[in-house]
Amino acid sequence: MIIRADLHIHGPYSMATSKNMTPELLSSQGTLKGLHIVATGDAFHQKWLNMIEKATEEDGEGIFRIKTSEKTHNEFLQEEIPEGLSKNPETKLILTSEVEDSRRVHHLIILPSFEAAYHMRKKLKGNLDSDGRPRLKMNGTQIQELALENGCMVGPAHAFTPWTSMYKEYDSISNCYSQTPDFLELGLSADTDMADRIEELQDIPFLTNSDAHSPWPHRLGREFNEIDVKNLSFPALKDAINDKKITANYGFDPRLGKYHRTACTKCYQQYHPEEAIRMNMKCPCGGTIKKGVDYRVEELATWDEPHHPTHRPPYIHIMPLAEIISLTYSKGVTTKFVQRKWQELILKFGDEISVLIDAPLEELTEIDPELARRIHAFRDKTLRIKVGGGGRYGELVFDEDEVINEVIPKNENSTLDAFMK
Repeated sequence: MIIRADLHIHGPYSMATSKNMTPELLSSQGTLKGLHIVATGDAFHQKWLNMIEKATEEDGEGIFRIKTSEKTHNEFLQEEIPEGLSKNPETKLILTSEVEDSRRVHHLIILPSFEAAYHMRKKLKGNLDSDGRPRLKMNGTQIQELALENGCMVGPAHAFTPWTSMYKEYDSISNCYSQTPDFLELGLSADTDMADRIEELQDIPFLTNSDAHSPWPHRLGREFNEIDVKNLSFPALKDAINDKKITANYGFDPRLGKYHRTACTKCYQQYHPEEAIRMNMKCPCGGTIKKGVDYRVEELATWDEPHHPTHRPPYIHIMPLAEIISLTYSKGVTTKFVQRKWQELILKFGDEISVLIDAPLEELTEIDPELARRIHAFRDKTLRIKVGGGGRYGELVFDEDEVINEVIPKNENSTLDAFMK
């Protein structure tokens, strides 16, 4: 069976995370998004663990569903589901956590059980309840070994980003871990065309996850994986990832990621990396220039073009439906207009992913011709993009009269030469 899974988010006790991150809303919003499994995030934080245990019951080994009593009596949950849709969440939860090691490298851990979470809490070195994403006095190898001892899956989170990633700190994955990790998470600023230029990653499965800090549909599931599993359980998911049965990765065009290009973190001026280095990574405005993911990949690359191994699935570019509606009508993503339009499409086609990927364009055109044109542009990759960098997301350009300084044609690699064109 093919499932859709978003395996990296954060709970309400992480810094800069919405307090609406409840198990019930993760499940209900995941259903509207079209996901079968959503991560819990922050599974080593005691208060979050308590919330998850209270709200859920096991439904398959290592997979949890919302208890019937919670579905029925959570009034806030009822208010958040559009009229006409099921009020019984179907999306299941799986325990996960992101941790930061002693060199500020972030690791994603997918856990098999509450027992594993509590056992690891006793062994992890750090204040686990100060933040949902704990800072540990342990290195990558120590974290990996402890995770594997407890039956977990583990790999680098957002592996290329310039602040807290594996390739920020190391030039090789072997310098971070004692053995090959179960997976590598690409992050919003990279895709498989970029990562598959690095030879040492050829045998490693890639994950694409949202890293969401709120449960709303423009965050949750903005990146996700399609995985072929034997059943809905942790062992089946682990086997599928180890056997490289990820059938598709869905995520941002990496040019939309906020760290794709080398840029100032204060004024967001983009720089050629060599110029930034000559300036000692200091912008005239006083801000710090951060090396972009595209140039970091360039430094690490074995080949000029991607070499996709036979097990590598397609990477399909998507963007949250609410953001496409917002851009189409120049309205805020949380406005009532955008939410009504979003609900209209969900009621028609069942869930957001179906709208973005499967809905017939003819039917979309009947509902909203302009919106259908935008969704079609994603499907056939005829996108015009202001590239992101320095901590600011890239932007889609739908106004054909608008002048943009730099557009990379579709299917062109983000090489150093392409940067200079």
